[in-house]
Amino acid sequence: MDSTIIFVLSSVLLSIFIRLTSSSTTIFSVLNYGAKPDGKTDSSQAFLHAWNAACSSADYSTTVYVPRGTYLLRPVTFQGKCKSSKINMKIEGRLVAPIDYNILGKAGNWLLFHEVSGVSIYGGTIDARGESLWACKRSKSGCPFGATSLEFTNSKHIMIKGLSSMSSQGFHIVINECNNVRIGGVAVVASRNSPNTDGIHLGGSSHVTITDASIMTGDDCISIGPGSRHFIGSLGQAVKERGVRNVTVKSVVFTGSENGVRIKTWAKPSTGFVKGVHFEDVLIKDVRNPIIIDQNYCPYHHEKDCHGQASGIKIRDITYRSIRGTSTTKFAINFECSSKYPCLGLRLENVNLKCIGEVAESFCRNVHGYATGLVHPKSCF
Repeated sequence: MDSTIIFVLSSVLLSIFIRLTSSSTTIFSVLNYGAKPDGKTDSSQAFLHAWNAACSSADYSTTVYVPRGTYLLRPVTFQGKCKSSKINMKIEGRLVAPIDYNILGKAGNWLLFHEVSGVSIYGGTIDARGESLWACKRSKSGCPFGATSLEFTNSKHIMIKGLSSMSSQGFHIVINECNNVRIGGVAVVASRNSPNTDGIHLGGSSHVTITDASIMTGDDCISIGPGSRHFIGSLGQAVKERGVRNVTVKSVVFTGSENGVRIKTWAKPSTGFVKGVHFEDVLIKDVRNPIIIDQNYCPYHHEKDCHGQASGIKIRDITYRSIRGTSTTKFAINFECSSKYPCLGLRLENVNLKCIGEVAESFCRNVHGYATGLVHPKSCF
């Protein structure tokens, strides 16, 4: 064989070898640690042992593999500070919670990742079976608060891709005190009357990107809490509270929900703030409150804490651009800002919202801003 051909073939084989080596990962199947895909046997320890093996491995990339089947899991904490720099959790099966809601409800979290770095979750379904707890809350008092289905705390370089979360007892996915998080292609499903089942909640986190998410739940789709940056939740519950800044919400669709793009703060003193929020290219389909700022939030069971008070949260530099669709109430734009700290620098640009059955209107209280381009209903600034 010609030496030139041999050299070329050798170069090609070396290139293939380098690619395979760089992309290789050591696999730890939960089945090898005793997990049973029958939906009845508690596989919590098997998952934990597989995680610990991947975490303690000296290999650069490791994978915790969950084959097809249904796996019963009690609350599990996946602790970080791992030797492996990149840990993938490849889920092809379905993870289900115990039928007794107290087992999760009193734990606070179902699947918790703490102080991890370089962790990616791919695919799979997690089902917390929250229906019985929701029924308990609707019918009597004394029920447990309920667990978050999946939470990352004090972590960085995280990716969640293609995961489905069903019927969480509480919040579905929580990102708390994390940096550099990517969430893509996730699906969240819970009943319309399920309490406190936020789809994705962010708190104290920065550089978070959420794309291609489908969320149908009984509470907020995506809530952004205090201390979140570069990315709105209930702000101002605490007197001393970090602010929210530099948030972009773009290319989203709201269908049949109570609220569209909303900023909500408690009606009580606070040191917090909201600034630099940008809403763009939003389609509204039959939504009760398409555009809303509510700084008078004071639920009935907290009236003694906030009744008759003014919100201390300072809101400024909020942009609403290219928002169109239909409202089920006449006030398609509703800005109810703090009497102590009026909203400043609000901007409406190319907004076209119509009301089903009547003429749409805008409402403003304690707000300063301006409108450009087509704005319907007419701005109340």
